[in-house]
Amino acid sequence: MKKRILLRITRKWHRYLGFFLGIQFLMWTLGGLYFSWTNIDNIRGDNLKNSTPKIPSNLSFVTPNVFLKNHISNNDSILSLELSTILKQPIYRVEYEHKDQKNVLLFDAITGEIRNPLSKEEAILVAQKKLNVTASIINKEYITTVGNHHEYRGRPLPAYAITFDAPANTTVYVSTEYGNVQTFRNNQWRIFDFFWMLHTMDYQERDNFNNILLRAFSLFGLFTIFSGFLLYGLTSKTLNKRRKKRSTVLNK
Repeated sequence: MKKRILLRITRKWHRYLGFFLGIQFLMWTLGGLYFSWTNIDNIRGDNLKNSTPKIPSNLSFVTPNVFLKNHISNNDSILSLELSTILKQPIYRVEYEHKDQKNVLLFDAITGEIRNPLSKEEAILVAQKKLNVTASIINKEYITTVGNHHEYRGRPLPAYAITFDAPANTTVYVSTEYGNVQTFRNNQWRIFDFFWMLHTMDYQERDNFNNILLRAFSLFGLFTIFSGFLLYGLTSKTLNKRRKKRSTVLNK
């Protein structure tokens, strides 16, 4: 009698949980298939990126002290100082913290003069130079704010979104203050991002593996698996025969 009750309850929980969790398991499986069958370099757009321009070593670079003492106070903290280029012009990119706020400044690496953020025309040229294929521009957008689900989330603003037609089929995001390409976004990445959201079950920021929803589904998943093992043990003819033989032997 107890076995029948346990069997009925286990089957009921296993059936309903299996159906409910099966939808999420299906999404996890489809996402895993997409992750494993696609090239991550293509998803990131690395196959369309030109290499970073090399900086000649024979140039007379100004020492950073020349511009740091004039534009950054002693109370500020230097987070990074990088020698780079903008359209073949050597520049210093300085990240610093002012009153707990992160800021960035660009300086001409030859003269030490401060450089203005990129204009629209410069941003377009930077995007075109970074692309290793020739493609026409189909859209240009200046963005100052993005939502949690935007494909440019978590990156410096303001920025220009330069969308290229075939064969690129890619949107290149250029930060005006950093003076560089921040990221490439294409349809492969957008599909990846959708499945990654379903995979992590973080429907806001995508990358929080410690969210309550994922933890709950993981625990319910374990319960479903163990209930399946229990059902097998309760309904297996082989195991039941062995239990009957053992019981017969003990009763003699």
